[in-house]
Amino acid sequence: MTATLDHRIATPVRPSARPNALAGSRVASPARPAHPQPALGQKAPAKFGGTRAGIHVATPQLHLSTKPAAVVLRAARLHGPVFRDAASAASGLSISTVNRQVSALLKAGLLRERADLAPAGAIGRPRLPFELNTAEYLTVGIHIGLKVTSITTHDLFHRVVGAIQIPTPAADTPEQTLTSIGLSAKRFLSRWQNKRVLWAGVALAGRVDNGGRVSHSRLNWQSAPVGEVLASVIGLPISVASHVEAMAAAELLLNPQAELLVDPGQEGGSFVYFYARETVGIAFTVGGSVYTPTAGPPEIGHFPAGRTELLDPHRTGRLEPTVSDTGVVDAAIAAGLTIETVEDVHQLAAAGNDVARAILTERAEVLGRAVGLISDIFNPDHVVLGGQAFTDAPSTLPVVARAVRETSVSERRDVRVSRSGATVQQQAAGAVSLDAIYSDPIEALSRSL
Repeated sequence: MTATLDHRIATPVRPSARPNALAGSRVASPARPAHPQPALGQKAPAKFGGTRAGIHVATPQLHLSTKPAAVVLRAARLHGPVFRDAASAASGLSISTVNRQVSALLKAGLLRERADLAPAGAIGRPRLPFELNTAEYLTVGIHIGLKVTSITTHDLFHRVVGAIQIPTPAADTPEQTLTSIGLSAKRFLSRWQNKRVLWAGVALAGRVDNGGRVSHSRLNWQSAPVGEVLASVIGLPISVASHVEAMAAAELLLNPQAELLVDPGQEGGSFVYFYARETVGIAFTVGGSVYTPTAGPPEIGHFPAGRTELLDPHRTGRLEPTVSDTGVVDAAIAAGLTIETVEDVHQLAAAGNDVARAILTERAEVLGRAVGLISDIFNPDHVVLGGQAFTDAPSTLPVVARAVRETSVSERRDVRVSRSGATVQQQAAGAVSLDAIYSDPIEALSRSL
C-alpha cells in the first residue's frame, strides 16, 4: 500500500486492469496447524488432511507464497499475458526455473499460451506469452454470517463470477445448519456445468481449529465440524478460516502493490485490518503473510467502548454490542425511531433525521477510538478498515479519522478503507477458496482430482 502519512481516510480505486465482475447475483429471503506455530510473518508448509477417506480439509496459508510455481502463477495473475523473460525479471526466478514452472502449469491447465500475441517473426515457445486459464476453472467461497450467508464463485483472478445470499439457516445442530448451506452451494454450482470447480473456501467468525472445526459463540457452536460437513456435502476439498484473517488475505490479493513479486527473503510492509459489522475483529499482516496465532484470532469485542450517549442503551460497556449492526438498531429503537434494520437507520440519516445521524456519528467515534488504540499496540505501516460499519456510512469516515487522530499517539497514521468495499465478505471467502491454489498450485490441483 502507498502510505499517505496522514489521517485522511482514502477509498482506493480498484485497478481497472482486473475489474470485479459480479454476474448472476440474486438475493434469497482457518484451520489452525497442528505443528508448532511459525515465526511472526512466516508460514509453515501447507497441510492437507481429511477427517475421513475422500474428504480433504486444508489449513489455509493466507500469504503470498514463494514457491516457484506459485510465484509464476502470481506473475500471470498480476502481469499476464506475460513473456517468460519478463516473468523472470519481475520475480527474481531464473529463466530456467520459470520455463519449468510454466511447462508444469500449462500441462496442469492452470495457464494457457497466447500464440496470437507472439511478436512477428518470433520462434520458439519462450516467445509465446502466457496467462491464467480463466475459461475452465472456478472455486466456490462461502461466508457464514450470523444472519446472512453468501455463496460465491470465483475465477483464478479472484473475481466474483456469480453470487447468492441466503439467510443463515436456523437448526437444532451445527451439522444441520452446515448441511443446508452445503446443499445450497451445491445447487448454486450446478449453474456451471461446463466449468471445473477446484476448491471450496469457508470464512466465518470464531476460532477455527485443526480439521476445520469452529467454535462460534454467537452461533452457539463448539468445535462444529464445518470443514468435514461442507466438504462431504459439496464434494470438494475445502479450506476454513477466520473471516477477519481471510479479509486481510483478500486485501493482499486486491492490492497489487502488496503483491510485488519479490525475492523469497525480502519482506514487505505491515498493516492491521480492522473489521466491523455485526461482529468486530482485527488481523495483522506483515511481510505478505497474515499472522494466524495458534490460540485463534485476537478478540476485541469485549474491549471497553468508552463514553456513549445514544449507543449501548443496555449499558454493556463493551465494544461489539455497542457498534454492531444490532447495537445500532437497539440504540435507534431506544431513541424512539421506528426501524427494523440497520439499513433503515442509514436511510433515515440520509433523509436528514438528526437522531439517526447522531447514532451513526457516535458509532464512528467509538470505532475511531478503538482503531486508534489498536494501531498504537501494533504500530503498523497502514491501517485498513473493512466491513459495512465503514463502507455503508461514507459520510462518517471523517469522524472515524478524527477519532483516530485524537486517540493515537502517532502524529501521522495511514488509515484507509478496504478495496473490497461492500463485497468484503465475498472477497474473504474467495481468498480462502483460492488459498491452496495460490500457495501450491500443482499440489492443490492433485487434491482436487
